[in-house]
Amino acid sequence: MPFLSLWLTIGIVLVVLMILLWLFSLAIKNSSIVDIFWRTGFVISYWVAVWINSTELTARIILLGAIVTIWGLRLSFYIFSRNHGQPEDFRYAAWRAEAGSAWWWRSFFKVFLLQGIIMWVVAVPLIAAQTSTPSPFKCECTDYTAAALWLVGFIFEAGGDWQLVHFKKDPANKGKLLTTGLWSLTRHPNYFGDAAQWWAFYLVAFTNGAW
Repeated sequence: MPFLSLWLTIGIVLVVLMILLWLFSLAIKNSSIVDIFWRTGFVISYWVAVWINSTELTARIILLGAIVTIWGLRLSFYIFSRNHGQPEDFRYAAWRAEAGSAWWWRSFFKVFLLQGIIMWVVAVPLIAAQTSTPSPFKCECTDYTAAALWLVGFIFEAGGDWQLVHFKKDPANKGKLLTTGLWSLTRHPNYFGDAAQWWAFYLVAFTNGAW
């Protein structure tokens, strides 16, 4: 299937998922659930594209699927465990108060549809990797480089999150900044790690001909 056709199809899938998620948010009166779904949405997009496109499960396609899945599910579980039992995120709560009775429909456009569109755009390398032809000038060493880059990013992101959770559990650290461990190497190891992993996703797609 051509890239554009597959990408547009995934866009429709994401819109449907966002509508269902929005309806669920209305039922529980909490728009924060979009933050949990955000990462899982990429995992769903990738594997649905594999299914729709009947993508050949080469080692490279499996590699990309594996690292995307580990990244997405780990982050979704982390956000879920952090938000479980907590009130709605202050950002959405403020918008809800500002919109009043109109929030039920504004939330769809301002939160769910908007994030669905952003997800659709960001997922381009994940889709393009499945609709391109590997270049004869690419070597397997690029796959190894991508895997290594992803691992570094995963360690920084997951490790940074883990260190921050334990730092915040100590009452003595209230109001303080974490400046040890991975947080001594970069101000936001979790954001740095996330960016590194997405460059790894792109590098795999590039190696598969999706420049």
